[in-house]
Amino acid sequence: MSLDAAIHSLAGDPLTDILRLTQATSVMAGGIAAGGRWAVHFPPPGEMKISLLAKGGCWFRLDGHKKAIRGEPGDAVLLPGRKGFLVGSDLSAPPLDVRCLLAQKRHLFSTIGDGSEVLILAGGVTLDPRHADLVQGALPPFLHVHATAPQAAPIRWLIEQLLAEQTARGAPGAFLSASMLAQLLFVQILRAHLATAPRLPAGWLRALRDERLAAALRLLHGEPARDWKLEELARAAAMSRTTFAVRFKEAAGMAPLQYLTAWRMRLAERRLRDEAAPISQIAAALGYSSESAFSQAFKRVTGKRPRDYRNEAWR
Repeated sequence: MSLDAAIHSLAGDPLTDILRLTQATSVMAGGIAAGGRWAVHFPPPGEMKISLLAKGGCWFRLDGHKKAIRGEPGDAVLLPGRKGFLVGSDLSAPPLDVRCLLAQKRHLFSTIGDGSEVLILAGGVTLDPRHADLVQGALPPFLHVHATAPQAAPIRWLIEQLLAEQTARGAPGAFLSASMLAQLLFVQILRAHLATAPRLPAGWLRALRDERLAAALRLLHGEPARDWKLEELARAAAMSRTTFAVRFKEAAGMAPLQYLTAWRMRLAERRLRDEAAPISQIAAALGYSSESAFSQAFKRVTGKRPRDYRNEAWR
């Protein structure tokens, strides 16, 4: 495949589009080495948190939940950041506050007990707060990828590489390598979740898992400025117009053309913030025949006129 063909084949990849729009950035920074009977409480982090079990197993429990979930070696856990959580070998043990634990941290890993039984690599994912809901809202409160799942093979390999990079102090390019591995890890966790989760919340990620709906979703992302007709999208999904409309709304939480408008407005927000192009030019680039039609759609979705949105963003 030529380079041009390879680039073209990526057009209309909803996952790539949304991670780029949200400026998703993953970082792995140390973790916990623990032994004996222990528990640590994490307050609601705000940002998404990643926990990788590089060695040993432990329990996780979200605040307000009774059920604890067991993590085993090679497992990956992603928490969207809406709730605090408890992690440990015994969740009935008096919990340490993670802020106190970090304040005492002297090395790459915070140590509890003799630190010989469990090793957790910890990290986070930062998102543009203006679009963070696109990712956080598409995920469950607790995302768990089991090491035994076939889709987890790349994750297990990445855990090994991240551990090697984090412990190779002073190695040339170690920070850059760890950053790139962390970014890839986040994508692989989402891929594995997409393939293995029994049920997903209504949204773009759930629609993407449906192979037929995904075909239509890729068209909308590939050419958001096109005047798409419901019949064309239904044909791409190999469904009748009515069946497609019902199935898309059930999966995505909104009708197909409503989704297209919402995605256009996300793109418009980014362009209004980042570019000095005239609003009429942005309107035309997003498929609107006039600035007035674009302004009406933008205000209907965002509650603001494009000019007001731009002025606020540029202050």
